[in-house]
Amino acid sequence: MNEKPKSIPRPLVRLNQWVIVLSVVLTWISQQEFILLFPLLCGLMGLIFKVNPIIIVGSRFLRKEPSAYIPEDFEQQQFNQVISVICLGIGFGGYVFGWEVIGWMFTIMVALAAFIAILGFCVGCYIRFQWQQYQYRKSMS
Repeated sequence: MNEKPKSIPRPLVRLNQWVIVLSVVLTWISQQEFILLFPLLCGLMGLIFKVNPIIIVGSRFLRKEPSAYIPEDFEQQQFNQVISVICLGIGFGGYVFGWEVIGWMFTIMVALAAFIAILGFCVGCYIRFQWQQYQYRKSMS
């Protein structure tokens, strides 16, 4: 009952966001869509196995104990990762199948969302909050 919610130190969340942004930008510059596979596969591993390789590697470079950093809610980050993986997957598929517009649309969305999160506003958090509010209101009627 007194269980502490699982969290991720903010610097590791930011690292994951930067990897997404930089991978998308490198994909645009190099026109090598396979660069998207790195954040896509890491994100999938995080969702399936609850272990994201980017977070694991990044945690080795933390200077303080993980509990010393501002915590980010694990469940919220999983929700955000679902959105990220969907956008990266559709974007990658768009590029691979020659549907450039789809590739651009979804990679722009995921890169913008990750960059805006780095700046301090989490689009995924807003979406999840609105969804939870909707579910609450629906349960009350």
